[in-house]
Amino acid sequence: MSSSVLISGCSSGIGKACALHFDRAGWLVFAGVRREEDARRLEVEGSPRLHPLHLDITDPESIAAAAAKLSGQLGAAGLQGLVNNAGIARGGPLEYVPLDEFRRQFDVNVFGTLALTQAFLPLLHAGHGRIVNIGSIAGRVTTPLLGPYCASKHALEAMSDALRMELLPLGLYLSLVEPGVVDTPIWEKATRGGPSVIDRLPPVGQARYGGMGAALAQMLARAPRRAVPVEAVVRVVDHALTAARPRPRYLVGRDARVRLLLQSLLPRRWMDGLILRFFRRLAPRAA
Repeated sequence: MSSSVLISGCSSGIGKACALHFDRAGWLVFAGVRREEDARRLEVEGSPRLHPLHLDITDPESIAAAAAKLSGQLGAAGLQGLVNNAGIARGGPLEYVPLDEFRRQFDVNVFGTLALTQAFLPLLHAGHGRIVNIGSIAGRVTTPLLGPYCASKHALEAMSDALRMELLPLGLYLSLVEPGVVDTPIWEKATRGGPSVIDRLPPVGQARYGGMGAALAQMLARAPRRAVPVEAVVRVVDHALTAARPRPRYLVGRDARVRLLLQSLLPRRWMDGLILRFFRRLAPRAA
């Protein structure tokens, strides 16, 4: 029987690229999506080995149904790979971010990831499988106005470290992938939605954070210029699932390496000042 992998968040971007890659490599691929139209597109683009799977990682019933389906299909062979890719990005000044939005950020990126992992660990134990968590350099280097997202990825870092050490004596490997800017539709979505975060603030909030919000919008608009192709992430996910000695962490992209290097070398005050000067340079000047 072919090796099998479950990948969450396969509607586009990294998840979809991973699903198609492992399908071409001969794996049995279960590609988690939430919308029927995304499932149909994957069926058209993939081979009969690629099985779109309705999966909402914030819904316990959806996770349980997916686990039962795969358990029945895979049986004693178990699951050889789990790629936790599903995630969302929320932003805004923390002074004004609604707590429900902050909770939603963690519900998906942290609690949903753990819930899916817990549900499929019995199959992973049976299949001597591996886990790959898709994090972000934002989990180590924080950006203003992206506090909810950065906080969730920072939590994912710690959770991944703990789970890796817990599972290693049991023969299961976990790797964390930390990309910088990747060429996916997330940047187009962020550019469309970014300004509305500031627009929804009260007038005093707009006065306090409007310049920083405009700078962030500029940064997001420029992001695709320095993005690495999605295939760069796919390659490290493949290595994490197939190499004899997978790495605990994979940094992807020059910008991720540069940001982490600066953070490790500079005093915290200097790093804060560097980031804020970058934002001031992008902010539109008053007429």
